[in-house]
Amino acid sequence: MRRALAGLTTRGRSFVAAGATAIVCAVVLGERDLLRAGVLVLVLPLLCMLAVSRTRYRLACARRLEPARLPVGRESRVDLRLENVSRLPSGLLMVEDRVPYALGGRARFVLERIEPHGSRQLGYRIRSDVRGRYRVGPLTVRLADPFGMVELVRSFSLSDTLTVTPAIVPLPHSRLSGAWTGGGDSVARAVSAAGEDDAAPREYRHGDDLRRVHWRSTARHGELMVRREEQHFQSSGTLFLDTRRTAHWGEGLSGSFEQAVSATASIGVHLVRTGMSLRYVTDAGEALPAAPSEGAFEGLLLDALAVARRSKGGSLSAGLTALRGGGREGEGLVVAVFGALTAEEARSVAEVRSGKGTRVAVLVGGGPAGGADRDAAAGLLRAAGWRVLPVRTAAALAQAWTAAGKAGEDFVRDGA
Repeated sequence: MRRALAGLTTRGRSFVAAGATAIVCAVVLGERDLLRAGVLVLVLPLLCMLAVSRTRYRLACARRLEPARLPVGRESRVDLRLENVSRLPSGLLMVEDRVPYALGGRARFVLERIEPHGSRQLGYRIRSDVRGRYRVGPLTVRLADPFGMVELVRSFSLSDTLTVTPAIVPLPHSRLSGAWTGGGDSVARAVSAAGEDDAAPREYRHGDDLRRVHWRSTARHGELMVRREEQHFQSSGTLFLDTRRTAHWGEGLSGSFEQAVSATASIGVHLVRTGMSLRYVTDAGEALPAAPSEGAFEGLLLDALAVARRSKGGSLSAGLTALRGGGREGEGLVVAVFGALTAEEARSVAEVRSGKGTRVAVLVGGGPAGGADRDAAAGLLRAAGWRVLPVRTAAALAQAWTAAGKAGEDFVRDGA
């Protein structure tokens, strides 16, 4: 009853106040008719309160997010199933699913009646222009009487998580995507000096391309043999993101940090889908080690970047130490995404030039003081053998990626 009294709506409280006032006036004035009207007005919300408080609806709820992870600016659909598992039909139900304001606010529905063991399907769409991890739910059901006097709130405990990842910029496949070292059998080791006909073959395996069949070796061994030199490389690399607060400026989607996060996500997804084994490092150190499968690392990387925030640290030492380490990963491709770099910081980054792998530095924006500092940092990095990709926004990354790939091809021809 205490919950029911707290559930009186404005209309119900008004009726109670009006009824009580009428009764008091009837007693003072000695008016029986006014007393009868006051009792009627007072009893009506009390009867509604009693009826709603004794309601024994048993409701079950299920929710599905499709998809549960999506880039910023995309829509996800929320499907709700509300089932009445009791033997009594429900009355008027007001259903409200709690949704963060960044996703569009709360979703509300009105259901007139759910028959015994019946169900209702509800759905709505949500979207966010801000990356992050959001809690959707729980579902709240408001029970009300037909007169609108009493309203009780019952909430489910079930909730789901929607992950909004940074915007992904598609990158073209270029020479840059194959310019690093890694494991596997190289062409130089597989092809002998006598020519292609003497290439070291291996037995055919399920899934091998029939165009790779080496017919002379097949005739010699009596079974299908394929050229070993066309095996795919198992390459490795490191993805670095500078999250220092002092290295970025601006707020919101146009700020350099959001653009750097988007660029990091785009590069990571591109490299993983080309078959590279990656690890993820920030200025604080290694954040994600290399995953055993491509799909697993892509999901982990996007989840980590969805909640990435600016760090309070002002030094790159921990991150650069992680770049120098990592075993085989330290000899593969390194792609580092920076904001503003001072000359001293650029010299520290330039010293990370161990092994035979390619080093790529993506410099996002021009800094609050203009492009002079960025040009100076780019010059120091280029002098140390880094390929530098200066971009204003993540949208310009695709063009810079292509240009860097063409530069790599020219370098290979000149060195041949």
